[in-house]
Amino acid sequence: MLRLFLLLRSSHGSLDRVFRYLVPLVLGVLLNGCASFNYYSQLAGGQLQLLQARKPVAEVVADPATSPTLRQHLQQAEQARAFASEHLKLPDNRSYRVYADIGRPFVVWNVFATPEFSLDPQTHCFPIAGCVAYRGYYSQGAARGAAALQKQQGMDVYIGGVEAYSTLGWFDDPILNTMLRWGDERLATVIFHELAHQRLYVPDDTAFNESFATFVEQEGTRQWRTTRGLPAQLQSDSQQSDQFVALVLASRERLKTLYAAPLTESAKRAGKQAEFERLRRDYRTLRDTQWGGKGRYDAWMNAPMNNAKLLPFGLYDQWVPVFAALFAQVGTDWQRFYAQVEALGRLPIEQRQQALKSIAGNASSPKLQ
Repeated sequence: MLRLFLLLRSSHGSLDRVFRYLVPLVLGVLLNGCASFNYYSQLAGGQLQLLQARKPVAEVVADPATSPTLRQHLQQAEQARAFASEHLKLPDNRSYRVYADIGRPFVVWNVFATPEFSLDPQTHCFPIAGCVAYRGYYSQGAARGAAALQKQQGMDVYIGGVEAYSTLGWFDDPILNTMLRWGDERLATVIFHELAHQRLYVPDDTAFNESFATFVEQEGTRQWRTTRGLPAQLQSDSQQSDQFVALVLASRERLKTLYAAPLTESAKRAGKQAEFERLRRDYRTLRDTQWGGKGRYDAWMNAPMNNAKLLPFGLYDQWVPVFAALFAQVGTDWQRFYAQVEALGRLPIEQRQQALKSIAGNASSPKLQ
């Protein structure tokens, strides 16, 4: 997941770059008052903690005090990191060649919010990064506080823990202890995803950026497994994930129809709760009839449900099939693929979305130069 923090890049960055990006940030803080100052302050403090905690991976691996488990994880991560640049043609820099232990389970907590009867996200705009569909907090308590204020305003709110983010190459992003909890393969996929953000980022289009990075993550993982002599993917896990996402996306579409209908607020509210119960019911049926009664998503499904909780699915998955089709069209050549995606990124957002829909419909897409 992308988080861009607006700080000085490093002591060797040029003054021109410092003033070009620091001045808009300072002006934005001054114009928006104390709340913005507090928010940017916690971003700066959190990013500074990461910078101070970084150590070269080679140094950590060579340290006799490093646990064998951590050493093994980092060695596997470095193999995946080399694969990312050599085979996936992702940026070859110091990102994910340094390590930081920040002593908590997530690096940031993102707060998503939508109106009660809408699946459109509340967006937040930043210098450089443009507008994104969430706000990130380095403290879970701060995230909960922000969410509580939005709930008081009648918004649907969801807090999601994030294991990694990209600074788009402004800093040498570290491998974090938060990225190690789910095994070596998951660590590799996170590296592929975050380096994809460094490879290409389009301001003000979260769905485009996240779908692109998700596709690179998925295809990169498939190739990474094949290179290591493993099946291209774990069929059961992949199938369950696809079916789960399909359920949620179908629920989103039904909710969109409900909210667009000429109904009273009380009718929409009742229909909304009925739809969430239908989603849970459909999930249980799928789990019990096709997954042998074992569901990886039980905790998520049984927790409180609202519009904002469904929001990341639309953002992260919306255009993934389109990028898969585009990758196939260019003969699975990564450099040609990136060139085509960059061309899409240069289009105005309305034209970009039309081009994506054209590819999705197997129609001839606009010529991209």
